[in-house]
Amino acid sequence: MKSVSILLRSLCLGEIAKRCDEITAKAGREGWSHECYLRELCELEIARRAQRRTERLLKESHLPDGKTMATLDQARLPLKVRRQVPALLEGRFVEETENILAFGLPGRGKSHLLCAIARELILKRGRRVLFIPAVKLVQQLLIAKRDLKLESVLRRLDGFDLVLLDDIGYTQQSREEMEVLFTFLSERYERKSLMITSNLIFSEWDKIFKDPMTTAAAIDRLVHHSIILELDGESYRMQNAKTRKQKGGGTN
Repeated sequence: MKSVSILLRSLCLGEIAKRCDEITAKAGREGWSHECYLRELCELEIARRAQRRTERLLKESHLPDGKTMATLDQARLPLKVRRQVPALLEGRFVEETENILAFGLPGRGKSHLLCAIARELILKRGRRVLFIPAVKLVQQLLIAKRDLKLESVLRRLDGFDLVLLDDIGYTQQSREEMEVLFTFLSERYERKSLMITSNLIFSEWDKIFKDPMTTAAAIDRLVHHSIILELDGESYRMQNAKTRKQKGGGTN
């Protein structure tokens, strides 16, 4: 006769199988009812599955390590942006298929802020997120188009609730690259959310898309349902460098 542990594992109830003897002994000592005993076992299994799912979502997101809310110095953010953060962490913009567009010169914390928000949406809301530099995405789409697999790749990307496209301002290459990027943006329009960081303001996006009509169409799709975050002020990296220099006592 198979043991209870083996039967539980065959039903893919690994956490219950692992903790069954421990919980059974505790239930006996404390005189639990059958319902209480069963509820405890089920809650353990559900909690473990939720943890595994979160771990899986974090792994597939490719979010960079270290860019979290805990490591984000919110005091450095512009006041208007700081006031927007709590609402963004609730994730309602994903439900409403809105986009988050973060603009600012290099080193202003755009990527850190959006990565931190995206990570919280995984941890607290169970959202499927993908972080990808714009240049890398464009290259993947170009390869897929060459191999006649563009539709398949776009379907895979469509499985993510939120795609964080980092540094779109650096995508300033050929017309073919512009076309696949525009195709991706159009596919998600009013269906799925995007987060985008850019060093270029909209008036400079002709450097990305080359063609004025395509530039206008891309901006129109992104802005139609969007929250815009403008990050100005001094560069984080410059501030950190000054701090290190002051601590070291150097005044070259």
